[in-house]
Amino acid sequence: MQIACRQLTVSEIDHELLWLSVSLGGLIAAALWFALHLPWPHCVFHELTGLPCVTCGATRAAMQFFQGNFRVALKWNPLAFAGLCAVSVFDVYAAIVLTTRAPRLRIAHLTSAEKNFLRMVLVALLALNWIYLLSRARNYS
Repeated sequence: MQIACRQLTVSEIDHELLWLSVSLGGLIAAALWFALHLPWPHCVFHELTGLPCVTCGATRAAMQFFQGNFRVALKWNPLAFAGLCAVSVFDVYAAIVLTTRAPRLRIAHLTSAEKNFLRMVLVALLALNWIYLLSRARNYS
């Protein structure tokens, strides 16, 4: 794996602009959803089994996160909390490089072993998060 800090080439996708736009668009859409008092999303898995799914509590975790209640957000869904932290850090990075036209960080040349390792870490994180959610006695409906 190689991590490089370089300027964008002409034909390269501007990931910072793309993903900053997607995350801010999602935040605006979620804010509008709740401002308009639209119905909460329902989990089909939870309705069918009575058990929390891997992402149960993620909406509540996001609401607590954006209100600054980080400990409560972490308790609702640790993986969602970690994801929100990562997206927040990325958004700050993206805003800085877009406004200053600084060189961009790029990860390149991942070997198949490194890709498989990252996949296993992701599956392990999902499994650990689900075990945590299953161990909590909460009503997620």
